[in-house]
Amino acid sequence: MPDIAGWRRTTLPELPDAPFTFVAPDWVAEVLSPSTCRLDKAVKLPIYRREAVAHVWLVDPDAELLEVLRLDGVSYRIVQTLSGNTPVRAEPFDAIEFDLGALWQR
Repeated sequence: MPDIAGWRRTTLPELPDAPFTFVAPDWVAEVLSPSTCRLDKAVKLPIYRREAVAHVWLVDPDAELLEVLRLDGVSYRIVQTLSGNTPVRAEPFDAIEFDLGALWQR
């Protein structure tokens, strides 16, 4: 189960009236920590790849780093590495600019 998941309306036109769904998300985000980093990268990423999740964000709040991955056939490719407190655009939400620093606020 990802920390955050999102679906395009074409993938999931209506939210299910259930606590979970079997429809694979189009985008997931994992918030990395020393205790979950290995699980998020070594266990969850292969599952997301198998389920054809198109985009994965790896958010490392300690390093203030966002890695944006895109499914490229059979593997993920890092398409952006973002850091700092600046306005950014990140796939698959690149039509919207947001303040990256908001991810690091506690």
